[in-house]
Amino acid sequence: MLLDLNYSEDVRAEVDMNVVMTGQGKYIEVQGTAEGDPFQKEELDGLLNLASNGIRELIVEQKKILGDLI
Repeated sequence: MLLDLNYSEDVRAEVDMNVVMTGQGKYIEVQGTAEGDPFQKEELDGLLNLASNGIRELIVEQKKILGDLI
């Protein structure tokens, strides 16, 4: 599982997953598509965990830069 794939990784991906969350950890959008074989719930859980961890890291960095502006 990879976060923020480049083009060569994206075209070979087995699952296309898009996740959008608020700063409070609530989901705005979850879109996942199997690009070939169906995927298991455990894989979905792993992708959601990877996405939420990445989003949390981005929010921390944004707050460091923008402070009270966000």
